[in-house]
Amino acid sequence: MSENAKVRKQQSRSAGGGGRPDGVAGTAGGNQTYQFKLVLLGEAAVGKSSLVLRFVKGHYYEHQESTIGAAFLTQSVQLDSATVKFEIWDTAGQERYHSLAPMYYRGAQASIIVYDITSPESFERAKTWVRELQRQAAPNIVIALAGNKCDLEGQRKVQFEEGAKYANDNGLIFLETSAKTSQNVVDIFTEVARKLPKSVSPPERRNADVVQMGAPVEENKKKCC
Repeated sequence: MSENAKVRKQQSRSAGGGGRPDGVAGTAGGNQTYQFKLVLLGEAAVGKSSLVLRFVKGHYYEHQESTIGAAFLTQSVQLDSATVKFEIWDTAGQERYHSLAPMYYRGAQASIIVYDITSPESFERAKTWVRELQRQAAPNIVIALAGNKCDLEGQRKVQFEEGAKYANDNGLIFLETSAKTSQNVVDIFTEVARKLPKSVSPPERRNADVVQMGAPVEENKKKCC
């Protein structure tokens, strides 16, 4: 079985399959589909792009190029009672792109902040991102903290207990992940999906072409003239 097939199998077992690339979601297994905007934040080279590509495509690229600006991807996870489709913004970690970050996390319902367990500096930077989101992002944003590169145990500089305590003190989801081995990659997105509120019914739309984030996704219905 190919690596991609293994990941798809894992996703179908614990988190569900992929969303449609055209951004139109329907129902999955009779369950309602909800879509949410999620932004990845963190210092450069902590593995944000590798993490999201492992989640979306099931691949790991040893020499992944740094993101310029931001990249956009979609993927869905299947929960017991609903399908959650993530619209994911993978942001660049270089300092020169920091001023662009509010443009990407504005309106986001969720964020995964990534640090590298071999880099204490990236952990401190992750704390800065948490504080910024708590001040400036949506009041009810769901934040997860990912201690990435946990396959590099021999080079660890940030202990698991440090990340867990900080996350607990700040009301964050916390998992250590490895984009290389796929450890906890699907799990962290699934935990975020579980914490996101699902509307019982879609709010009334003022504009029929505007999709309400967090509301059930419906196919557009148009009458022929």
